[in-house]
Amino acid sequence: MNYYKFYAIIRDKFDLFLERRLIVSLQQFERKSLQEINQSIDVPKGIPFWKTLLLFSGPGSLVAVGYMDPGNWITSVVGGAQYRYLLLSVVLLSSLIAMQLQQMAGKLGIVHRKDLAQTTAHHLPKWLRYTLWIVIELALMATDLAEVIGSGIALHLLFGWPLLFSILITIFDVFLLLGLMHLGFRKIEAIVSTLILTILAIFGYLVFLSKPDIGGIFAGFLPKKEVLGIGLPKGNEALTLALGIIGATVMPHNLYLHSSISQTRKVDYKDPADIKRAVRFMTWDSNIELSLAFVVNSLLLILGAALFFGHGDKIGAFSSMYNALKDNHIAGAIASPFLSTLFAIALLASGQNSTITGTLTGQIVMEGFLRFRLPQWVVRLMTRIIALLPVIVVAILFGDQEHVLDDLLVYSQVFLSAALPFSIFPLVYFTSNKGIMGEHVNAKWNTFLGYLVAIILTILNFNLIVTTFIK
Repeated sequence: MNYYKFYAIIRDKFDLFLERRLIVSLQQFERKSLQEINQSIDVPKGIPFWKTLLLFSGPGSLVAVGYMDPGNWITSVVGGAQYRYLLLSVVLLSSLIAMQLQQMAGKLGIVHRKDLAQTTAHHLPKWLRYTLWIVIELALMATDLAEVIGSGIALHLLFGWPLLFSILITIFDVFLLLGLMHLGFRKIEAIVSTLILTILAIFGYLVFLSKPDIGGIFAGFLPKKEVLGIGLPKGNEALTLALGIIGATVMPHNLYLHSSISQTRKVDYKDPADIKRAVRFMTWDSNIELSLAFVVNSLLLILGAALFFGHGDKIGAFSSMYNALKDNHIAGAIASPFLSTLFAIALLASGQNSTITGTLTGQIVMEGFLRFRLPQWVVRLMTRIIALLPVIVVAILFGDQEHVLDDLLVYSQVFLSAALPFSIFPLVYFTSNKGIMGEHVNAKWNTFLGYLVAIILTILNFNLIVTTFIK
């Protein structure tokens, strides 16, 4: 009798243990993406169009930051300096691809109420889930590499600090977002938007002074076979830059970020019309902000073409661009220390902007794929230290030779382009699945274009890797 009573007690204890573990697992699984800000911003119904758009605006700014980070600067300015306006068509194509993919990502978050990382972890086999997680973590490190290099060199140029010290000090921006989060998410969106407008104004001013060839600009937006390196000496370099521009423009981590922060606006999920409204205004916000990013990227390439064409071998680094803006032999009559200082300020603003979004994305990816939560500062510090290692090694070996760091940055952007299909394929698959998206499933033409983009990028990257290896 005592034996059975003891057995019953043990069984009940074990059942209670399993029940509690199940509850904890379900709570972790049902945890909202960026839970502290999920559904935190109210958008009343029945208000005018422009007021609704204003309240929905913000997530697009954080997404647009990734399309004008320091990685874009080298690839775009060098692209203009070496091939003049030829690669503008790549900037345009990249921006259109970005608009399509970001709309899918934002829609997935709003409709499915899970970000891309959570959706991947839930719907795909474990082996594929972990494979994709490794690839996106490497992409985050490559993105962080660009932020480290850009911010470090900007500090070096502005204040004259040793390059290694300037790079090491960027580790403290790990704590930047932690302080900003206490201000509220709308404040973060406002800060990011202000920095974007600062960058836009500076480059608009620089391009205005450079007096570019307007006819050449419009011709550059038309695709040409030379973009693929056909008919050009050292054609592989043109393709490398083109893929670098794509990798720097269409950022893999932005798809995960947007699918999460699109959920910051409150949506009445009992009302299908309110879900449609959220998707509609998310699309407006995303496309408007990405249009600004397209203008900035175009200005970067136009500046390289108008001021530095013919001097492409002299402006392969941030410091050489900075110095070129002071050099009468390169920048001509507009050369001045003031313009080079503006350039460095814009570079620093770009790097700090990217730090904010990189921190958020690191948390989204970690929680979504692995289903466990670490403090923001731990996630950010781990990512930043890993990104710092190759930069520190290069800085120690080559001292203040920034061009070596900039070469590292260009190849990090090419890696991002190679990593992009690993994010596009799952995104298109999920958003074209009626069981997941319901009535908001992708149109067939949109699904076709999404897969086509991923396949073409995969082929181009494979070709680039093979030709580089053979060479």
